[in-house]
Amino acid sequence: MKYLRRFVWFLASRLFVIVLILGLITIAFYFSMNLSNIYVIIKDGMAQRAQVVLMSAEEDKLEDYFSPGYLARDPVLATIKNGTNPYVRYDITGIDHRVNLEWMWSWPWDDTARARVVESIPKIDGRILSSYKAQTSPDMQAVPRWDSGRYEIVLSREGGRWRIINMVKLAGAVE
Repeated sequence: MKYLRRFVWFLASRLFVIVLILGLITIAFYFSMNLSNIYVIIKDGMAQRAQVVLMSAEEDKLEDYFSPGYLARDPVLATIKNGTNPYVRYDITGIDHRVNLEWMWSWPWDDTARARVVESIPKIDGRILSSYKAQTSPDMQAVPRWDSGRYEIVLSREGGRWRIINMVKLAGAVE
């Protein structure tokens, strides 16, 4: 009986360690999978958002990355709707859009995630439209700089897809 008890204890302790290791591997796998999906959504979504503002790209594609509720209240997209978009006077042919993911957290079993990113556009290729050239002074004809910044982003998984449901700008002019 003594040997049977030792043998059962030996098996149970080894089985517990194996199950613990497999659980940690599973959690790491799902965390990594969520991280890569979230990074792609943030990077592509913010690039599409910048292209909508700067290059008059299609707004319909934004719904692949952002929830409709956030799109309705986004202050950057609001400049298009209220006519204060400073880039409407320019023919922009290209941008150098950069997103740096500083921090992200999402439990593998949760449907929400938080991330902190830095968005910047250090270079915008373009020129002022000829119809506005005569109305502005030569020093105002350069394309205005993009308002870079650090954002706190909240994402939600809806139907197996991640979408940005909120973005709060923490700081501006991050280089």
